[in-house]
Amino acid sequence: MKSSRLLSILLLLQTGGRMTAGRLAEELGVSVRTVYRDVEALHAAGVPLYGEAGHRGGYRLLPGSRTRLTGLFAREAEALVLAGMPGAAEGLGLGPHFADAQLKLRATLPEALREHVDRLRGRFHIDAPGWYDEGDEAPFLPEVADAVRTGRVLEVRYRRWKEPTDVDRRLEPYGLVLKAGRWYLIAGPGPRTYRVDQILALTVTDEEAPIPEDFDLAAHWRASSTDFHRRLHQGEAVVRLSPRGAARLTGAAARALAATGTPEPDGWTRAALPVESPEHAHDTFLGLGAEVEVLAPEDLRDRIAATVRTLAERYG
Repeated sequence: MKSSRLLSILLLLQTGGRMTAGRLAEELGVSVRTVYRDVEALHAAGVPLYGEAGHRGGYRLLPGSRTRLTGLFAREAEALVLAGMPGAAEGLGLGPHFADAQLKLRATLPEALREHVDRLRGRFHIDAPGWYDEGDEAPFLPEVADAVRTGRVLEVRYRRWKEPTDVDRRLEPYGLVLKAGRWYLIAGPGPRTYRVDQILALTVTDEEAPIPEDFDLAAHWRASSTDFHRRLHQGEAVVRLSPRGAARLTGAAARALAATGTPEPDGWTRAALPVESPEHAHDTFLGLGAEVEVLAPEDLRDRIAATVRTLAERYG
């Protein structure tokens, strides 16, 4: 793996300019001491790179030096092919450019590797939305993506869930996130999250949209997702589940079942499951039918019992 790591250092310096040993170590997932040893090996091999000390120091290649060691290994080519599925590019209005890029990538590969990735492309397909969700139509997605790329302020008419539902907003685009077939725009001031499919009208202005230097889109999304899930399940219900009911649980409920489930003599399992709200819990547990019995809280049990009585009268 050392030879591959040495090539990675060369390519990082070629594309990223000056980089400190700490930054290289972070990118490569190794220790700073390992980077020092690798740099010494590159020096010994005659690679024209040098280091500068001080606060703004680091390693860099001599001006004009470029490595030609850019051939792809088989697994690297596979990664590019599988990462570059056409669905997202089409939605962003980049379909033709994606096809051209794939064609150019294919042309750079040796014949044997080209045939391999062609077979691979035919073996994988990504369909992000769930079975009961066709994904949301987002007619302004290409314009939003273009504003993200060019760093331009957006003026939008946006539909939100609370009154007044339709509002005008001035947005400074920070980035786009595709989650479960739905596109989200992260934008300032804030930043805040907006569903792209809820944009009713849009104007891309000539005003430049500043992005904070320390903003990290992936880190922001992870933090937002964690906070969302923390606020999502603020209640708890104690239930009994049949084996079939237990098998139908997913996500947070399945994890809670694994952590708190206690088998009972009749084959059912008692567990404490997280719930979003009384209304959502009512609908969710009714969906499990006779495979679940809610024990607590009492008001949730009473609400479900009342619904069952109404259904029994309606169908009796």
